[in-house]
Amino acid sequence: MSNRLNTTPNDLRAFWMPFTANRQFKKEPRLFVGAKDMHYTTHDGRQVLDATAGLWCVNAGHCRPKITEAIREQAGELDYAPAFQLGHPKAFELANRLVNIAPDGLNHVLYTNSGSESVDTALKVALAYHRVKGDGSRFRLIGRERGYHGVNFGGISVGGIVANRKMFGTLLTGVDHMPHTHQPGKNAFTRGEPEHGGDLASELERIVTLHDASTIAAVIVEPVAGSTGVLIPPKGYLQKLRDICTKHGILLIFDEVITGFGRMGTPFAAQYYGVTPDIMTTAKGLTNGVIPMGAVLVSSEIHDAFMSGPEHMIEFFHGYTYSGNPIAAAAGLATLETYKEEGLFDRARDMAPYWEDGLHSLKDLPNVIDIRNIGTIGAIELDPIAGEPTKRAFSAFLKAYENGLLIRTTGDIIAMSPPLIAEKHHIDEIFGKLREILKSNI
Repeated sequence: MSNRLNTTPNDLRAFWMPFTANRQFKKEPRLFVGAKDMHYTTHDGRQVLDATAGLWCVNAGHCRPKITEAIREQAGELDYAPAFQLGHPKAFELANRLVNIAPDGLNHVLYTNSGSESVDTALKVALAYHRVKGDGSRFRLIGRERGYHGVNFGGISVGGIVANRKMFGTLLTGVDHMPHTHQPGKNAFTRGEPEHGGDLASELERIVTLHDASTIAAVIVEPVAGSTGVLIPPKGYLQKLRDICTKHGILLIFDEVITGFGRMGTPFAAQYYGVTPDIMTTAKGLTNGVIPMGAVLVSSEIHDAFMSGPEHMIEFFHGYTYSGNPIAAAAGLATLETYKEEGLFDRARDMAPYWEDGLHSLKDLPNVIDIRNIGTIGAIELDPIAGEPTKRAFSAFLKAYENGLLIRTTGDIIAMSPPLIAEKHHIDEIFGKLREILKSNI
């Protein structure tokens, strides 16, 4: 380990940490100072097995040589290039590579720096598209209860997680929400896609009737709702949404920030489910979590609608200082090469049944009220402690960390998504440690 690492910060007060119980953390800090492949190294020298791919993003495992070297070389060759009226080769090369693995028809890429920015970009594209088509009355955006679409104002407006919304005023106007699809009474302990709930897609027709289709610009959903606790779409649900949107001229946006880049055993969840959206948001696994970067993929029909008027005029007034940043683009290219060379998407597909069996082996443990999975994503829902919501799962998180395992919790749900390089013995270790933790009747 490099002696340049500062393993003992002398003051923790200045950093207001995101989505963190700051007071609890700063009494007993949990600090990572190194990582390699499937493990983190803590400040006190312990190894922690990563069962969450960081935050759903380190799909190829940690500190992979090809990605590390690409960043190093790019930083010494071209550190920054403006994206406004100028460019650099790797941004175009990465866009072409993304289009090549994307669902057919998603042929154009806008770059962002995060999933939150990707969502806001997609919403703006949808609104602007209808306007340039002469259909500016379409201003409404439809999200879903319990949806997570990042933390910018657009994302929390169409999102449906109460704690992420309640402190921030009226948010965007003209937003409505479909119900979520989680039906534990009917679908508890389902392996893969639930049988019940596909008809909930018809709620979009109710919203169309309420507002009239002529006012609705877009519908945005996560193919699998990750951050709210791994809510898996029932059979036929996404195809029904696609059919309703097509029928009424509404754009369909898939938020694939979590499900993109192999998590389902396919490049994107759209291909897993056989449903192609009009717009798709990505981030996280695009650069293996190493450098902030996101990408929004749009159909040729949407892109071409903007390509009119004088050629010297800007077609779409949107973008970021770091759109297509050279170092991020280099990291993205190396990440896609790593996925391809190591066959990681196929590996995830082949490992999914073993992951599923290991996950569902915990069904008999105390306080486990549901288990669900798809691809290499899994969730264990725990019975909340009366009067102390989230405490049971958070206690499991702390015990797991103490025992060399990184899991993620949301509410009283344990969510997991290991790097795609995971071996069977890693999966055995994950569920073996979880079994012992949950047996303790936390």
